[in-house]
Amino acid sequence: MSLYRDDAIVLRTHKLGEADRIVTMLTRNNGQVRAVAKGVRRTKSKFGSRLEPFMLIDVQLHRGRNLDIITQAATLEPFGGSIASDYSCYTAATAIVETTTRLTEADGMTLQQYWLVVGALRSLATRAHAPSLIVDAYLLRALAVAGWAPSFVDCARCGRPGPHSAFTPALGGAVCSECRPPGSAAPAPDTFRLLAALLGGDWQTADAAPARAQREASGLVSAYLQWHLERGLRSLRMVERA
Repeated sequence: MSLYRDDAIVLRTHKLGEADRIVTMLTRNNGQVRAVAKGVRRTKSKFGSRLEPFMLIDVQLHRGRNLDIITQAATLEPFGGSIASDYSCYTAATAIVETTTRLTEADGMTLQQYWLVVGALRSLATRAHAPSLIVDAYLLRALAVAGWAPSFVDCARCGRPGPHSAFTPALGGAVCSECRPPGSAAPAPDTFRLLAALLGGDWQTADAAPARAQREASGLVSAYLQWHLERGLRSLRMVERA
């Protein structure tokens, strides 16, 4: 069929011509989709505001040869307005959708990634937790879904039961004294507990973590992400930390 309909999170947009936009979305059932929204930059556009980043929408599209064409869009949850009104939430959301875009460019576990990004943006929009904690929790879980689940207790290399005192992104997280390579980080025990809480969804522990542990955990998450994506995220540098 040439027409199809799906729920989608708007990840980013680019100008096209004088009045159109290219909209990149992560859909629930069709993975990452790039589509043209015709005339949305005109002031009389009926659905231009619904196609802004971070919006959860019900979208109808017409399949095209190179890019699909958006024919209808309805708002399901207006995360965009709430997120854009707060700088900390906005920078956190930008880092989240940039990561989502990278991880879903190829076919894969996009349904799980879809629900992860929806949950993360909803948490930012409702101010459920500190934005920096939401970002780090999302990054760890998204990497786990992509096949790069870190270990924060047992040794990621040999499986020796932990806790351990070293962390190496290249080996998958925590490592024991025998597997520890030179130059490994030595996070505080509070930091390891926070990282495990963020990955496992233990928000009571995560929310109570001291600022020092939050800062150290953010650095380790960034290093782990950069190792597996093979480059850093431009937007992650802008996220405000504790």
